[in-house]
Order: sequence, then structure tokens, then C-alpha cells
Amino acid sequence: MQYAETLPLADHEVVLTFDDGPLPHNSNQILEILASQCVKATFFEIGRMAQASPEGIRKLRDAGHTIGTHTRDHPLSMNHMSTERARQEIEEGIASVKAALGDSAEASLAPFFRIPGLLRADNVEQYLAAQGIEIWSADFVADDWRHISASRVYDLAISRLEAKRKGILLLHDIQARTVAALPRILNELKARGYHIVHVVPATADRPATPTEPRQWLSHPPSEDALLAHWPKIPNFVFADFGELPAPALSDLDWPEAQPSTLTEMLDHRSPVPWPQPAELPSESTATLPAPARHLFEMPVGLGAARHTIATAHRSEQVASNQPGVRAKPPPAPSRTSQRHFRSRPPAQQRQASQPSHGSSSAATQTTSPAAVAHRGSLKRLVQVKKKNA
Repeated sequence: MQYAETLPLADHEVVLTFDDGPLPHNSNQILEILASQCVKATFFEIGRMAQASPEGIRKLRDAGHTIGTHTRDHPLSMNHMSTERARQEIEEGIASVKAALGDSAEASLAPFFRIPGLLRADNVEQYLAAQGIEIWSADFVADDWRHISASRVYDLAISRLEAKRKGILLLHDIQARTVAALPRILNELKARGYHIVHVVPATADRPATPTEPRQWLSHPPSEDALLAHWPKIPNFVFADFGELPAPALSDLDWPEAQPSTLTEMLDHRSPVPWPQPAELPSESTATLPAPARHLFEMPVGLGAARHTIATAHRSEQVASNQPGVRAKPPPAPSRTSQRHFRSRPPAQQRQASQPSHGSSSAATQTTSPAAVAHRGSLKRLVQVKKKNA
């Protein structure tokens, strides 16, 4: 729960651990339940509890369980405790348990330690590591120190173990709810195919179990996951640094052999021939006449219609003056021209005669004979909008 490493357990293997004992009434019942199931566990004992009940420590030894320590007074402040104060708690707790064990203390006490409340700190861990003491945490808990029922302790222990499928279970042998829940927990573990693993310190007669570093990881990477780091490049040792012969020009497969050396061919100082741009043949240019300005004039409105009529009239006069040529009537205007042109009398016509009130026709005005003769054509090209004044 606090570290990247845990015990190298296989699937469906669990380690039982108990804290805060011994407390004669409840701890003795825990020992009887474990004995009935032939199960061994690891106990982390408090110094003052060992002083109050030394026979409880010796019962653990006689039953073959592993005995570790848990400070002298179980302070929940080791995460911000000074190193000297932490050292005093650790050493006095160990001394109290050794005193309870008597002459067999060196052989019976394991160099295992669990920080109270799992409140770890760097200075505490550094001190314990310097003393050769292994720090234990847990992979899951059953919350049996809280005010919950024994049934709830059982449910939490089984559900959390099933979520991880292996690991270290933390319980407390001083709690009555733990005593009531432990038989059901052991029976359920057995029914689900779990195996209880007993952890003991390695000795010369009992060497450490062979393991791989990957087995100690709490969350080992998947076999399909990419490696976090590239493998280191090996250091090669060359016995001889002999020079290789230089290749000869005859060894090179050139398409066209030229009597030149390889140095001349690779000389970058010689200018590289760059293709010259091709010269385009010059062509004679002719000057075109500029277009007249009247070709770009665009008559607008009634002026455009008059311009069209005047042009047609001049064409008829020219045609009538020629013998044997029959004048053609002007073409009928299209609907498009009728939609785009509107009749608007010139300013001189509005000044010459004013229409009477309610009159719907324009006043008579003096016009040229050509305009009178082609008034019919003009009316066909434009629309006259009549409006009562």
C-alpha cells in the first residue's frame, strides 16, 4: 500500500499478519483458531503490550508463528517524528519483546517491523535499513480497527483479496470482531483455493527462496508493455586496430572509365558545370493601331434608344439613296429591352409644355421631321409609364 515492492507471492497466495498484541483474551482465541486450521501467521507486537503479557509472546514462539515488532507505544506520528525519537520507539519496542522471549530472543525474534498506522517517513526508513530491519506494509486491510461488525470485516477481507488475488492481509488480534470474523475468512479462503504462506527470516540452514526481481513488484508491467529504458550498449574491446586497405579505382564500377584519379573526381574545389539557359529566337514585333475611344462608349437609358434609332435611320437613308435597294424595317425589340428601359421625357420637353391636371398624355412639342417619322419605332422600343399628376 505504500511501496513499489511486496512479497513475491504467486496467484492465490496470501500472508496473514496481526498487529498490536498481545492481549490475552482475544490473542489466545486467535491462536486457537489458527491452530485449528494449521495456519501460521506473522505478528507485530507492541513493547508495552509485551511487558504487560510476556506469556503471550512466548505462546507465539511455541506455536511456531513469526514475531516482529511495532514500536513501544504505537505512536501515530512517525511520519513527522525526529530520527532520535523514532529510534527510541523502535529500540525500546524490540527490547521489550526480547525480554519477554528470554534466552531464545535471538532465534525467535524476526528482523521485521511495521510502522504504526503505516505512516512512513524517509528518516525512519533510513534508520531501519541501517539496522538491517525489514519494513512491512500491507496489500489490503479489513478495517477491523473501526467500529464495524464482524460480518463487515469478513466482507472487506474477502472482496479486497479477490480484487488483488494475492498479497498481505492486515488484521488485529486484539479486536473481538476479528476473533469472530477469522473462522469465516479462513474457511472462505480454503473454499476459493487460496493458500496461506508463512514468511520466516532466512538463515544459513534455511536460505532465501529463489525469486526474480520482477516477482517483488507490486504492479509488474505486462509482458507486452514496452521497456521503460533501452538496453545498455555493451562495451566492445578491440584487440587489434589494423588499417584496412584502401579501395583501388579498378574496384569501382564506373560506366565510362576516364583517365582521372579518384581525388580529382571528388575534388569539391573544382567548379561544377551548370547548364546555360537556352537563348530564345527573337521575333519581330508589330505595332497594332490603338482602338478609337468611341468604340468603348456605352449609351444609357433613353439616349441608348435614340442612338439605336438614329443609327437605323441613317442606315435607311443610305439604303434609300441607293437605286435598286429596298429599305428594311428596323427589327422588333426583344422583351429584355422592354423590361430594362423606362420612358423619361427630356428636360426640354418638360419645360416646353406642362400637362394639365388629370391628363394622361404628354403635351405636344416641336420635333424634327426624322423624330416624327420614327416615333412609332421609338414607342415600340420603350415603355411609357403614364401617371396622373
